Amino acid sequence: MAVTKERLTTTTLSLPEELILMLLNEENGYFHQVPGWDLNCAVAGAVLAELSLLSRIDTDMNSLFLVDQTETGDPALDPILKEIASESVQRSTQFWIERLAPRAESVIDLTLDRLVGQKILEYHDGEFWTLNHTGWQTELYGNSRESTAGQFIKTRIGRAIFMNEIPDPRDIIVICLVNTCDVFRFIFQLDEESEERIQLICKMDAIGRSIADAVAHNLAGPLLRHSALTKKIPAVSLSKVLFNPHVRKVNIPALFADLAHEYGPVFAIRLPFAKPMIFLAGPRTNRWAHKRGRMYLRAKDYLADFEKVYGACGVLPSLDGADHFRLRKSMSTAYSRRRVELQLDQLFHLARTHMAHWKVGDSYTARSMCRRMINAQISPFYVSVDSQDIIDDLMTYKERALKTHILKSLPKFMLNTPGMKRRAKAVDTLLERIQSVHTPAQRAGCPRDLADDWLSLHASDPQFMPESNLRFALSAALIASVYLGDAFSFALYAMASQPEIYAKIRSEADALFDNGDPNGENFNPSAIDVTHRFLMECLRMYPIVPMSIRTVMNACVVEDYELPVGTNIYIAQSAAHYMDDVFPDPFTFDIDRYLPARNEHLSPGYAPYGLGTHTCLGNRQMDLKLAVNVLMVAHYFTIEVAPANYKLRFDPLPSMKPSKKLNFLISERRREISV
Repeated sequence: MAVTKERLTTTTLSLPEELILMLLNEENGYFHQVPGWDLNCAVAGAVLAELSLLSRIDTDMNSLFLVDQTETGDPALDPILKEIASESVQRSTQFWIERLAPRAESVIDLTLDRLVGQKILEYHDGEFWTLNHTGWQTELYGNSRESTAGQFIKTRIGRAIFMNEIPDPRDIIVICLVNTCDVFRFIFQLDEESEERIQLICKMDAIGRSIADAVAHNLAGPLLRHSALTKKIPAVSLSKVLFNPHVRKVNIPALFADLAHEYGPVFAIRLPFAKPMIFLAGPRTNRWAHKRGRMYLRAKDYLADFEKVYGACGVLPSLDGADHFRLRKSMSTAYSRRRVELQLDQLFHLARTHMAHWKVGDSYTARSMCRRMINAQISPFYVSVDSQDIIDDLMTYKERALKTHILKSLPKFMLNTPGMKRRAKAVDTLLERIQSVHTPAQRAGCPRDLADDWLSLHASDPQFMPESNLRFALSAALIASVYLGDAFSFALYAMASQPEIYAKIRSEADALFDNGDPNGENFNPSAIDVTHRFLMECLRMYPIVPMSIRTVMNACVVEDYELPVGTNIYIAQSAAHYMDDVFPDPFTFDIDRYLPARNEHLSPGYAPYGLGTHTCLGNRQMDLKLAVNVLMVAHYFTIEVAPANYKLRFDPLPSMKPSKKLNFLISERRREISV
């Protein structure tokens, strides 16, 4: 980085990097409103412009030609330089923009990774980015102040536009490319004079002008060929689904893997007297949903009626766009792994207190046993109250609401039966308990909990987080023990049914706990290597949420299939967990998949926590809690599957869980539990 009073320059950043920083919108953690194809063309133009400034290529108004094929050392540039060098015929700049645009996504990924590595950008789970506010200095009129890289670049560009400074060639090209994306009006407040200045700057440099013209020409391309080459979505008959062998075990991910293998990554299931259900399944559609879904899909439509059950509107799972990102940022600390690490002593105490009641020789229903153990920890940890007496009612009511309003597998009146009305009162009971202990005097000296964060957000911005949404937000925190509890039950089943793995996990547990309780740093990859890989395999084979539902808000083409506006799409993200080309021999439980030599999870096919902007916010916290609970059980007990010959079956609605027939037998208490 070089900084001068006369001109602000960034000599360490490439043009693709500067373009990304200019287009990044911190309000929603993504790019300014640039349609996908437009962004791809602009990125391709930035790559060509950078190669031109590095004297590898040259351009004029009619053609682009190679000057020097020596590699630049930049992984985003060199493959494109090699491709240009391999072309025997001299082509136009427009040709190369069109040819390279489909590869822009990989350039963007490399660019974002590099900016994160340079600590210019900060990455957030869910494919969000923000600018890092440390380590950047700007010097304006002799006054030094902290700034981000994005502000630094925007200051340079702003001086050229609003103060009539003569821009250097790099700034001209950035201005040209940003102008073709039509986002200056979102970055600066423009008037007629400044708009004329932008147009004048765009004519100052021949290279920038030729590339910008080629980019602009290609922007209309998709509109002219919209849907012309799309294929008809294949239809799957209901009988084909019902007679699939995985239906008997109710293994939803494996079922969709089979259907995708036979019909392709996009297919429709036709049900009697209902609209066809369109499914996306496989690593390619996972990648599309993860990277591009935010531009075409939204979550709020199918969740609207479910929200109303709790009197809410615009809760975290149903928000999209800038509001969704803002809420995630506001609550990221509350759902962070660090929050758990700082309060591990409380987690250990709560787990021991609950396990102390387990008796050798007793058998427990797996689902209830695990959910209640997790809730015994989550309730005091998240909202500082005990809810064991009402958690079953909270869970039952929520599952009935999901079946009624999301899955629509039950008629609406089933949520208004006398039994359901009684269970609905548990939500109000929970809120009364939380409010009674979350007063300034009651919370003095207590570690911050999730309820503190929600209530604080409500107090600071009651329009953004209205009181009407607290009923959902605070009860949803406890209902999370359903998902974590069911993941825990799958993990205990996998451990108890595989003695060799059980012994290795026990060895790691004893090493951690024999000399006193470990701290957060002790739960590192080397200390819990087997446990960590074991849990990753559990999440692959037994994903709790095997698919998600979205509504198409902008028409799009996925794998050559058009998805019309208003269509409900079922993204079976976990189908890839059972595909041979992603996870060889997928029905074999194999924790070595995650060793560096294989790293099978490093692909869009591994998606246990969802995809894209709605990736589970607390996934790293959930990983740690799962590890803690599995290790503590292994340290204190030997458990067995009951009955011994039990073959795992699933109960898939509204989320994946073991069938009620799975039980755990406490066969040995290895050491006394001190609480």
